[in-house]
Amino acid sequence: MRQFFFSILLLLVICSNTSCSKKLYTPSRKFAADNLRKDYIILRELLEKFHPALYWYTPKDSMDYFFDRYYNSITDSMTRQQFGFSVIAPLTEKIRCGHTSFSYPSAYSRQIREHPHLSIPLYMKIWPDTMVLTLNLNKKDSILKPGTIITRINGMSEKQLTDTMFRFMPSDGYSENVNYIRLSGAFPYYHRNIIGLSSTYKVQYIDSAGIEQTTMIPVYDPSTDSISKRIVQARTRQVDPKHKPQKWENIRSFTRDTANQYAVMTLNSFTGGRLPSFFKRSFRQLRKNKIPNLIIDIRNNGGGNVSNYTALTKYVRDTDFKVCDTMITNTNGLGKHKKYFKEGLLNSLILLFVSKKGDDGEYHFRYWEKHTFHPRIKNHYKGQVYVLISGPTFSASTLFAHAVKGQQNVTLLGEEAGGGAYGNSGIRIPDVVLPYTKMKVRLPLFRIVQYQHGAKDGRGVMPDVFILPTVENIRNNVDGKMKKVLEIINNNINRQ
Repeated sequence: MRQFFFSILLLLVICSNTSCSKKLYTPSRKFAADNLRKDYIILRELLEKFHPALYWYTPKDSMDYFFDRYYNSITDSMTRQQFGFSVIAPLTEKIRCGHTSFSYPSAYSRQIREHPHLSIPLYMKIWPDTMVLTLNLNKKDSILKPGTIITRINGMSEKQLTDTMFRFMPSDGYSENVNYIRLSGAFPYYHRNIIGLSSTYKVQYIDSAGIEQTTMIPVYDPSTDSISKRIVQARTRQVDPKHKPQKWENIRSFTRDTANQYAVMTLNSFTGGRLPSFFKRSFRQLRKNKIPNLIIDIRNNGGGNVSNYTALTKYVRDTDFKVCDTMITNTNGLGKHKKYFKEGLLNSLILLFVSKKGDDGEYHFRYWEKHTFHPRIKNHYKGQVYVLISGPTFSASTLFAHAVKGQQNVTLLGEEAGGGAYGNSGIRIPDVVLPYTKMKVRLPLFRIVQYQHGAKDGRGVMPDVFILPTVENIRNNVDGKMKKVLEIINNNINRQ
């Protein structure tokens, strides 16, 4: 009898979970305008009270205008997608904080991944004035092949497309390079959600003779494509927790050439991967093998643990440094609003214990402002250092790039970093969960001004040597930035 009741209970739980899952995956479900407005009012209140850089790039009177404008745009019921891309995304873009963006409820997002959507079939590498096709999901298309230069889509040029879509995509200040990378990686997603779907797309392109031509292509339906189904399965496949070293290789790796002339350290995050011990082993190898050149690739490093960035910096930087000049939060607790934050109590306690009110009336994170870090003596690297940066170089990786930039043996190469050179917001970045739609909005709690910062011009950390994409490299699948660094190293070796 006991086993019978247990079986019934288990069946009810399974049915309940299934029901919830189906309920969550309802893209067409609309939320009443009154409930959307209630969520919006809560979001505005939280941003105004807790966002530490709300008026850094957009003055208060302008933000008030945008707050009112998007509130007044809620005139009818909306789906989550409409609320996200028509209201929340263009609002948060006005803050010009790369850490402030919206996302869907986790279960809802998972269900969306498992149910592919119609979209434009083209993936492209995009940079100012150029779009190069990298993948066409319509495999039967004999005209638009990878490497083709695309000039317009439904009459919109690259500039018109990016100018439109960037208004819905967050960035630190005016450093838009990260959004070119985002579009390059997920053009169908952004195009579908921002520009909208068409049954057919008019695509203008440059043919092999250098002449602009026009072709019509149909919308892509992934439900009829077995390749898309395999992609979905790969996205949702569980990773065996026993395979941690393989996962760590996705975070960091260290390789050296057989002649011991250079080594490449790739860091895709400053979180996880047991980085302090990885740095220790790597720099020991550099010393023992007397390797004269080190390439540190942080092009895809979106940041992470500040302590890991300082651990790396101590092996490279020659002089003492601090994490920041100032690190400020608006308040020393979340109070009654903590119910809207994920881990609200924890984040409120962190604010209480780490922030102290200064003479300026602001709440400061004194440890990161005051603590001085010293270069390591053992295994400190004295060779030539080449740091590769790009749009996704963000947050803590921007702090590292800024900390070593200008040192005599360090050269930054690539493209403008996405993270602000003057500063950014971060450290603690909890999600706000809106009660009616369950939409999530990331809200950083600390504003950071870089140590020994320059002017607040809204730009990212700039490379010493700019290496921009080229059509030839895209067509030949060549990593142009790594190629250029190796050319510099080989030229220096040949001159010795």
